[in-house]
Amino acid sequence: MSTTTGTRTPAQRIGEVGAGLAARGVPDDLADDLVRRIVDVVGNSLAATGEEPAAIATAVAAEWGGAQAATAIGLPQRVPAPSAALVNGTLAHSLDFDDTHLPSVLHPSAAVVPAALATAERTGAGGRALLAAAAVGIEVTCRLGMAGYDEDLGNSVFFEHGQHATAICGTVGAAVASGMLQGLDADRLTSVVGIAASMGAGVIEANRTGGTVKRVHCGWAAHGGVVAADLARHGLTGPPTVIEGRFGFLRAFCGERTHPQRVVDGLGETWETPGVFFKPYPCNHFTHAGVDAALRLRAQGVTADDVRGLVLGVPAPVLRTIAEPLEEKRHPRSGYHAAFSGPYTVAAALLGGGGLGVSHEDFTDAAAADPRRLDLAARVRVVADDEATRGFPHQFPAVLTAELHDGTSVTERVRENRGGPQRPLSADELAAKFTTNARRAVGADTAEAVVASLWDLRDDRPVTEVMAGIRAATSAGAPG
Repeated sequence: MSTTTGTRTPAQRIGEVGAGLAARGVPDDLADDLVRRIVDVVGNSLAATGEEPAAIATAVAAEWGGAQAATAIGLPQRVPAPSAALVNGTLAHSLDFDDTHLPSVLHPSAAVVPAALATAERTGAGGRALLAAAAVGIEVTCRLGMAGYDEDLGNSVFFEHGQHATAICGTVGAAVASGMLQGLDADRLTSVVGIAASMGAGVIEANRTGGTVKRVHCGWAAHGGVVAADLARHGLTGPPTVIEGRFGFLRAFCGERTHPQRVVDGLGETWETPGVFFKPYPCNHFTHAGVDAALRLRAQGVTADDVRGLVLGVPAPVLRTIAEPLEEKRHPRSGYHAAFSGPYTVAAALLGGGGLGVSHEDFTDAAAADPRRLDLAARVRVVADDEATRGFPHQFPAVLTAELHDGTSVTERVRENRGGPQRPLSADELAAKFTTNARRAVGADTAEAVVASLWDLRDDRPVTEVMAGIRAATSAGAPG
């Protein structure tokens, strides 16, 4: 089926809106929200510089070599913009601390912001151009995800097919942002969409049974986005009906259960972006309500020693990610895999996480092998809960019941996730998150300087200056 706005296809409408906002910029309130998202992405990226995927991605980027055009966080020398996007997108998603759009259940900023930063640095753009491009790219990513969300199914069709919507939709959003920063007109931005639609990929079996490939999904999406925009700038073209066409993006990934009009209805006027959830904990978002419930039990004085068993009720579609296979989730093979485990995250929260509730230290390999945590995780059953299922995926609710040795039980139900419009993180909480993240890579004073420079993007500070400061900070490293 063909869906058009007037005589324009969705891809053409994206091109028009992108070109218009590249020229005009976005309103101040939206620009402020985008700065917060960039701060969040950079903080998450700094926190991941010591992780194995960072070493892998930076090794590949250094091996490729090429023009010194953009900053790959953690490397002292600049690299080509697609390489910087690969590294920074990998870092942004590596700790599963990146923001989440609901109900599409994707992480838009981790793919789009790295592509936008790399392109802005290469082109010498100022902060306001960066913010406009990132706003449109994130919006396109969210709307493509919503086009694949089916109310009757109660879930993302991408997710039901085992596809990582973040990596697939995020490639297109990243490409639009990069194209705007390269000064492409509406027609070439239309081609950017058509080209990028052939570049997105990602399957999420690693959530269930292991492997580290998912941690590079946003890096590859950011890389593909920059490459798509570069190709369009040099004259490669894409089909204008790429989103809604018979052999287009939505039909190819989601079959008949699609809503292409969601991509363009109100595009450039109404924004999904300010409602995207910031994550308070560095673990899979499906686990967060269970963490909050465990923290509430702990606040009531419930301890691991009191507990005979725990029953974690979650939305039925979530079981596949955080509860299956059961033995994998009760005995995660690494700290990273522990972040996708309902039993482990509940155990970590009840036993006492860091200042954020659960912290990075709860997801090290050593923590994931801790006998006390594994003993408690083995006492957790994860089941489908009807009320939680009804709330999904507009929220990721949970109910946690502690069955105590004295024969009594205590129940906590969490219906709304922290970090979203209903329970937003305060400015202080977001600042604490950034500081906690950044201190893993740089000293406290340096972290403050980095975040101040990122806020200067609102005043059109050149992106090259901001990224030079980040490059210098990571080269100096954290204090011993």
